[in-house]
Amino acid sequence: MPCSWLGLLRSRCSAGPEVAREDKWRQFIQRNGLPEMEEALLRQAFSHPSYVREQGQPAATSNQRLEFLGDAVLDLVIAEYLFERYPQEPEGELTRRKAALVRRTALAEIARELGLGEMLLLGKGEEETGGREKASLLADALEALIGAIYLAGGWSAARQFVLTWFAPLLEQEAHAADFDHKSRLQEVIQSRVKALPWYETVRVTGPPHRRVFVAEVRFRGRVLGEGQGPSKRLAEQRAALHALQRREEWLPMLGEEEGAPPNGERET
Repeated sequence: MPCSWLGLLRSRCSAGPEVAREDKWRQFIQRNGLPEMEEALLRQAFSHPSYVREQGQPAATSNQRLEFLGDAVLDLVIAEYLFERYPQEPEGELTRRKAALVRRTALAEIARELGLGEMLLLGKGEEETGGREKASLLADALEALIGAIYLAGGWSAARQFVLTWFAPLLEQEAHAADFDHKSRLQEVIQSRVKALPWYETVRVTGPPHRRVFVAEVRFRGRVLGEGQGPSKRLAEQRAALHALQRREEWLPMLGEEEGAPPNGERET
């Protein structure tokens, strides 16, 4: 029925896609047991900057401010969890673990599981270029949602949401040392080029009874990852894991350089 026929429908038709998605938003909140949110906060949480610009609305009404807040809340929840879970680990290792857990690819994957892409209000250009599947956009949307949950339900609600949805990653991180990441990294590299990464212990700290080894994994002069642990073996495994977690940064570069690796570069 055309919008001009009934005044009752006119406002809903002219309001654009946000009204059409309002029911989905409410269902999403209820389905995931999230705290009730005022309409303005709910809309802001799902409003991408491209949509806000297109509608001529103030930039502050996009989800970027909530993203800023959610990023800080997420960092604190994960930091607190790691601080309590690993009471004997040094600051550097806790930092490495946190960075692995809050990396953009991990956030985007959780956002996909939640179905956040279909909840967003996007500008036409962003919609046409597949914005609902962009990893960076989805990661930002998840942080914005965390910010909104914090404002609506406080620390307890935000913490519960993060720990629930990050649980598989937290479990994976807890058992990271049980996997042979060095072999996996070698497989990834050799699927592109016939050469091996190599490992180097770059420093050792701590008293004799509590040594902390720091290792780097390198390939053709590039540092692919860094790890630390109470033994060289564990430090190298964690360096390999770090390299695997950020492989989207270095994997495209493999094969660009031909020839053998520099002298002395070998797996240890």
